[in-house]
Amino acid sequence: MIRNIVLSLFLFTAASAQQPRQFTPPADLKISGENEYVEEVKNDPNKKLVEIKNYIPGIVLDIRYATSNNFTHQPMYKQAKAFARLPVVKALQQVEADLKTRGLGLKIYDAYRPYSVTVKFYDVVPDSNFVADPRRGSKHNRGCAIDLSLIDLKTGKELDMPTGFDSFSKSAGANYPGLPKQEIANRELLQSVMLAHGFKEIKTEWWHFDFIGWENYDLLDVPLSSL
Repeated sequence: MIRNIVLSLFLFTAASAQQPRQFTPPADLKISGENEYVEEVKNDPNKKLVEIKNYIPGIVLDIRYATSNNFTHQPMYKQAKAFARLPVVKALQQVEADLKTRGLGLKIYDAYRPYSVTVKFYDVVPDSNFVADPRRGSKHNRGCAIDLSLIDLKTGKELDMPTGFDSFSKSAGANYPGLPKQEIANRELLQSVMLAHGFKEIKTEWWHFDFIGWENYDLLDVPLSSL
């Protein structure tokens, strides 16, 4: 309850401000733009950001930040597409194949996120308990984090989970106990499959998974339209 009140105050303050806050990244924070990214990929093709749909055609996308159905209440992306580094997408292929044997599949909410969008998020909610701190950047900015859930392949419906995507409540935690048994079981199934194929959950968001080895990839500020 207190967390929701705090979030509401942040949103109200951001909406009421006459001028947006200006954020300057720390001098020692390396952020690669388009030119640096192109050079990086030339040297190591595994660092390429690839469109997930091209590798997993059956995967379902619900890219919330391309719509107003997100915590900022405004579109942050001009394209409803999902990209990630090539090894990340190959790992997701394994996840999807594993889930298919159970009659399940993945729905993706977000993947690669340009660094400039992380800064905008922090303008709306300047608290690292809720959003990534741009002084460090996000693993989404590295193309190494995925926000997702499970769907039933027969019905196309999402499985019951503890909360909706981008909830700021305590019940969104990866190990929050006070939930219906089925929601906990579904959450644990998602975690077990993702962990089995090279990902790690974070404690505050059941839908967020980081690719193991993310530290080998630079923060990027390359627009989706340039990929």
